[in-house]
Amino acid sequence: MGVRTALTDLLGIEHPIVLAPMGGVAGGELAGAVSEAGGLGLLGAGGGQRDWLEREIDILRARTEKPWGVGLLAWALELPTLEWVIAQRPSMIMVSFGDPAPFVQSVRAANIPLAVQVTTLSDARQALELGADVVVAQGAEAGGHGEGRGTLPFVPAVVDVAGDTPVLAAGGIADGRGLAAALVLGAAGAVIGTRFEATPEALLSAEETAAIVAANASGTTRDRVLDVAQDSAWPRRFTARTLRNRFTDTWHDKEDALRFDSIAKEEFTAGVDRGDMDYLPIWAGEAVDLIAGVEPAAAVVERIADEARWALNSVRTNPGTPPD
Repeated sequence: MGVRTALTDLLGIEHPIVLAPMGGVAGGELAGAVSEAGGLGLLGAGGGQRDWLEREIDILRARTEKPWGVGLLAWALELPTLEWVIAQRPSMIMVSFGDPAPFVQSVRAANIPLAVQVTTLSDARQALELGADVVVAQGAEAGGHGEGRGTLPFVPAVVDVAGDTPVLAAGGIADGRGLAAALVLGAAGAVIGTRFEATPEALLSAEETAAIVAANASGTTRDRVLDVAQDSAWPRRFTARTLRNRFTDTWHDKEDALRFDSIAKEEFTAGVDRGDMDYLPIWAGEAVDLIAGVEPAAAVVERIADEARWALNSVRTNPGTPPD
């Protein structure tokens, strides 16, 4: 039996667990497995490359008939792509990182729940004013791109301004204790990314997965090194948390110099092309401390749900002694 929240009621899912739409990680196999286990699997569609989406949605639909969704990057998204995604009838569309305003009307007109991921309180207010059905409050502990707010204080701040709109917590959540904490903070569920990287369904190599399992939070870094090395169009305001490697250690806090160093960029590209772990980007958050091994995605969903129920029941039955 799942934990019932405003999110589970909205989407008709069993557990308030959402797969983060991680680019290069969350494909059809992983999203389908999370949905089939009772959570909500989101495809990490980025700007919406059509051939990738067609392939991965076919894979996802073969895995499950339960609700699923698509995550898209606002700064890279174009309306024709969004309209195509809408035509696939996902159960939710999440838009992150950039101005969601150009896309709200199309999603709402299709009667598809729209989630907007935010990293600041002002962005949360904008999402609410635009009519987002769900607001995802992402803290800086998250892997991949984000900003500087900590999850613990950020989530309740967003909950306070959201009113009846469900809020999801994201960033640093990898087990049932984290999900339970998010629910206690007033969230209706959690968006979980890094933990699902260590699953056989993730679109990662065995070497990348092993690196995530072996890592700890001190082995992550948040900067723009990898974006600059790739001449990425990611907006400058968003830094990225990844596993540290030799290249990130060399160029951390030296992004302005890297921008004009063509030799270093060529070295980086060559290293990535040959799969060299001294160069390869591995997006991962501080929750790597909580990952002890590789598990099937369904087992991760079920364990997190069970742990959350246990944690919530433990708080109810043994709340501790109040202060004098």
